[in-house]
Amino acid sequence: MLRATLKSHTPAVKSLRKTLVIYVVIGTLLPLLLVGVVTYSSIYSILSGKIGNGISASLRQEAVSLENAVDNLDFASKQFALDGQIVEEMSSFLQEKQIYRKSQIMNSINQKINLVNFTNPYIGLTAYIMPGSDDPVLFTNMSTRRNFDVSSLPTFMRYNGADYYGPHNTMYAVGDNLVFSEQRIVRVTGQQQLYIYLETNYSLLRKIFNQEAYGMKVNHLLVNQQGNITNVLDGKLPAQIVKAAGGSSTRTHEELGGYHLFRYESPQGWKLVSVVKKSVFNSEIYSWFYKMILLALSTLGFAGFLAWLIWKRIYGPLRKVNLEIIRMAENVTAPVSFTNVEEFDFVLSNFQQMKDQVNELILAVARNEKQKSQFEIEKLLSQINPHFLHNTLNTVQWLARLNGQKEIDKLVTLLVKVLHYNLGKQSIIVTIGEEIEAIRNYMELQRIRYDYEFEFNVQVDEAVLLAAVPRFLLQPLVENSIYHGLSDNGKVDVMITAHGTAEVQLCVIDNGAGTDPEMIEQLLSDNGAKERGLGIGFSYVTRMLRTYYGEQMTLLMDSKPGEGTTVTIIIPRKNKEDFDD
Repeated sequence: MLRATLKSHTPAVKSLRKTLVIYVVIGTLLPLLLVGVVTYSSIYSILSGKIGNGISASLRQEAVSLENAVDNLDFASKQFALDGQIVEEMSSFLQEKQIYRKSQIMNSINQKINLVNFTNPYIGLTAYIMPGSDDPVLFTNMSTRRNFDVSSLPTFMRYNGADYYGPHNTMYAVGDNLVFSEQRIVRVTGQQQLYIYLETNYSLLRKIFNQEAYGMKVNHLLVNQQGNITNVLDGKLPAQIVKAAGGSSTRTHEELGGYHLFRYESPQGWKLVSVVKKSVFNSEIYSWFYKMILLALSTLGFAGFLAWLIWKRIYGPLRKVNLEIIRMAENVTAPVSFTNVEEFDFVLSNFQQMKDQVNELILAVARNEKQKSQFEIEKLLSQINPHFLHNTLNTVQWLARLNGQKEIDKLVTLLVKVLHYNLGKQSIIVTIGEEIEAIRNYMELQRIRYDYEFEFNVQVDEAVLLAAVPRFLLQPLVENSIYHGLSDNGKVDVMITAHGTAEVQLCVIDNGAGTDPEMIEQLLSDNGAKERGLGIGFSYVTRMLRTYYGEQMTLLMDSKPGEGTTVTIIIPRKNKEDFDD
């Protein structure tokens, strides 16, 4: 009964090959399907937005070019109609009776017309006209048609005091290009009604409305200032689209009757509309969709072949990796045998590195055991040497007292205290009171050494005397003040105060020679400070502060050449038990 129970709970054995084929097919097709489904809407939005933005940008560029063409006509017409000299000459021409004088004025006017046209390359036909007369064209830079009649031209807008027409066929006698034209009245002396007539360059509209700028088939509709006339510039469109383009809608983009309409409303009063068929607009989206279907079908056929190929490439190396794992348990020092497959060889390489590290650790443990006794001896010697030095100094101290050498007695007493603090076995964490006592002894030694050439003052807030700090925090700072900052009549001040409720501020101030910013940066760096005498240097201070306070501490140095140096440390206020010494 027990055997039957165990057999019934034995897990069914599955073929790795079948599992691999299923996983590869699912892993290949499912992400593709999910990506296709999830990203279709995004791709549609991105592509339609890209195409729409491209059409809008091209439309805006065309409209700006057309606005510039209108502005060029406006500028040139004002030269002809408002310039005092040419208006005066036109008035004189109309009133002059002498043929010779009239011909002279005519030559001058023609020269001015040619000059203005030469300096305005976007201007085409230019003419002074008198509507209603037998020959309405007085002056022109090109020959005009015999049936020249501005009143028959399609009205476009009125802008800056002038009437604009178009687009229409040019009035140039031998041309048939579409142009825009302008007519502006010229205020001459007398009762005559004189106008200046200007057309855009014969090829300007063809350059402005260029299909290549869109990369697809686009129709243009131009709506005049009144909004009741629509001009189809290229091709034919359904009547409802033409009507909608000329309507009062202010939407910059809309879909209507299988077309996309993009509008631009000019501040000059007219509208330009680009019309694109939906099939043309969505051509890139359709192309992406067909490619995704083709990719899915190709992936389905490739997945099976890929699964079989992976199986062949995995099974053999996998057995070899398993063999190396077994060998590793039996013989740690034996080198691994690689499979010539990069991924498996990478795993085997890590196994080899692990073997090497295990062997190195075994050797390291053996070396450490041999060195352990040597370390114990060195530790004992490091304790004996300070002890011997203290005993020797105590002997010197008693001899000085017996012989009445008070100064030597004082000097040795201070030195013993300094050595006891520096070389003693007490904790690395001390109170500010202990640090101040040690620095006073050290500075008294320095004053004796320098024959009392400098003053030393300590001001400590009693509220922070029991706050804990690392040992030797102040000694390197005052030591640098003595060695690098002081001269005759020098002064070193140590000020320790509470900084807020949770911090302590320690300042070392001297009135020495000061230093430059480059030297300050060097001193504050880890390798910039040099050890001198009993001091440990700025490198010790910075490392100690970073070790015990991290980002909670602040170390500042303010110095100017000739004005002294101030070193400020701001640290959190802690007790001894707050440190893990």
